[in-house]
Amino acid sequence: MIEIKPFIETSILVGLSTPAQDLRRTEEHLDELQFLLDTAGGIASKRFIQRLEMPDPRTFVGRGKISEIRSYIREQNIDLVIFDDELTPAQFRNIEKELECRVIDRTNLILDIFARRAQTSNAKTQVELAQGEYLLPRLTRRWTHLEKQRGGFGLRGPGEQEIDTDRRYLRWRISLLKKKLETIDRQKSTQRKNRRGMVRVALVGYTNAGKSTIMNVLSKSNVFAENKLFATLDTTVRKVVVEDHPFLLSDTVGFIRKLPHTLVESFKSTLDEVREADILLHVVDISHPDFEEQIHVVKQTLVEIGAADKPTCIIFNKIDAYRYTRKEADDLTPPTAENVPLDELERSWMAKANTPSIFISATMRTNLADLRRMVLEAVKDIRLRRND
Repeated sequence: MIEIKPFIETSILVGLSTPAQDLRRTEEHLDELQFLLDTAGGIASKRFIQRLEMPDPRTFVGRGKISEIRSYIREQNIDLVIFDDELTPAQFRNIEKELECRVIDRTNLILDIFARRAQTSNAKTQVELAQGEYLLPRLTRRWTHLEKQRGGFGLRGPGEQEIDTDRRYLRWRISLLKKKLETIDRQKSTQRKNRRGMVRVALVGYTNAGKSTIMNVLSKSNVFAENKLFATLDTTVRKVVVEDHPFLLSDTVGFIRKLPHTLVESFKSTLDEVREADILLHVVDISHPDFEEQIHVVKQTLVEIGAADKPTCIIFNKIDAYRYTRKEADDLTPPTAENVPLDELERSWMAKANTPSIFISATMRTNLADLRRMVLEAVKDIRLRRND
């Protein structure tokens, strides 16, 4: 029997360094883009970065950089070019014409991962709607059906089963999906109303921060968790009892920088679990060198969905993986996430944060007793407010 190996595209990553985003930050964003590609099962052979005042409205990067990328594509037989920012339909057309290669952007890659991760009917419907709304203005750039059949990133999923779908059909499909999600929203709302008697706690945070692992530890359940982005798409709710005090704990989809607006809108019923929670447990991966920006991204997303005013406990997770990398201690080196010892970070956050916070390792089960006590105090406080 002949073994058929899965088709794996070789890709290159393209990012832009601007006055608003320095070179170090651009590298970090491309690191995350590569993690997204790894999650999707792809391979990145090289990354290209250009410094510009602003993206070129025609080809995102400048003419010289496009020529450099085209030469590399031809020499290395590259299948796919992935841009770190969302491209306009005109940019897609111009770049594909210049490079003679398939092009996708960060949004396209995230949607592809969501399509792979969606398991339930609810999640599949939400992803298909997001894909349809993303695809609608970009139909003119689609490649031929013969090239599509080989697979690849940004090509699969429930939203792109009909490759030659015209705009009229796609608009009709989007309308149908929105009606279906309205029905799902009503059902979810009824379920939440039936649970109003109990205190509701929601885990939120950047993707891959360890929310599902904490969910498993607190609820003694077996929610799917792995070291990849967007392991959780569907909200999971479990009843938890701590010292005879029951409450409902929900695990939600992770946030990410540059999260596509279409996904935020499509996952309304999932995010409603966050909006209607009594307490938020904001999980932070403290081992990530850019965890402070991740905190900002999550807080900004909570503002956008109308959940920023909730009582919040910050859980700094993965202290077992935190690395203190400062080699030379001197007063001239500015403090960053990488060069401050954990005990100093702990003291500074405990002293300055307006919200309760704790440092734990969910996988190593470090400080979990303190975590349970912190959550219990927050639950008791909500109950006291309700009884007043």
